Amino acid sequence: MFSPEGPSLRELAVQALSSVERGYDLLAPKFDHTPFRTPDPVLDAVGSALRRTGPFDAGLDLCCGTGVGVGVLAQVCRERVTGVDFSAGMLDVARERERERERTRGPRISWVRADARALPFAPAFDLVVSFGAFGHFLPRELPGLFAQVRSVLRPGGRFAFPLVAPPRPGSLGYWTLLGFDTVMRVRNALWRPAFVMYYRAFRLGDVQRELVEAGFEVELQPLPEFGRRPDGSPRVRLVMARLPGRAPAPTCLSRAGSSADRR
Repeated sequence: MFSPEGPSLRELAVQALSSVERGYDLLAPKFDHTPFRTPDPVLDAVGSALRRTGPFDAGLDLCCGTGVGVGVLAQVCRERVTGVDFSAGMLDVARERERERERTRGPRISWVRADARALPFAPAFDLVVSFGAFGHFLPRELPGLFAQVRSVLRPGGRFAFPLVAPPRPGSLGYWTLLGFDTVMRVRNALWRPAFVMYYRAFRLGDVQRELVEAGFEVELQPLPEFGRRPDGSPRVRLVMARLPGRAPAPTCLSRAGSSADRR
């Protein structure tokens, strides 16, 4: 599961016994060599779907980690792209990745350290994306999280993220995820600070309901690159949640501009 450049078992154990923020600070230098990084085929498929919907002016990568989702936004946004994460270590890696990338044109990219549950932005984005971060939020936190996303979108703005179909009950994948979540629940019952990371808590039905209650119109787009399951349902969907209305002219990006690292 891990490449030779990835973390050792000891490093993973130290991370797992830390808080979520501290754990990702520790893991950041080797994160891209773990299976926790969003795979390139998923990023490419989402980028293709967004290109069919866009282009957009301003985009936000929610819980951006090392910035792989920012690369998707840079392909579909014309003016500016922002990555936000609460791990300083992950943002350091993202900044270094951006410095090493040769870019002759494209949107301006900035990085902001902030908690997704308290975003420091005005409603200045046309598109918000997120990749692989929702396992760090408990179900009871979804209404507040989606309200934060709504607060930073312009009228007509979109919130998009991929969602993999859950494994069939009784399959190896089913028992693997169930076992992982069980271990994490036992760990959090016995150890503080908690490390919230659950693979089975983010369910499509709950997500749709909470998005609608937050004021979004929800569309599910199959990502054909991943095919369908034996029952005909898509293996991977793109959840596309849209705010009603029509986007006005661009406004100020952030209420807390001093916290952004702009290029």
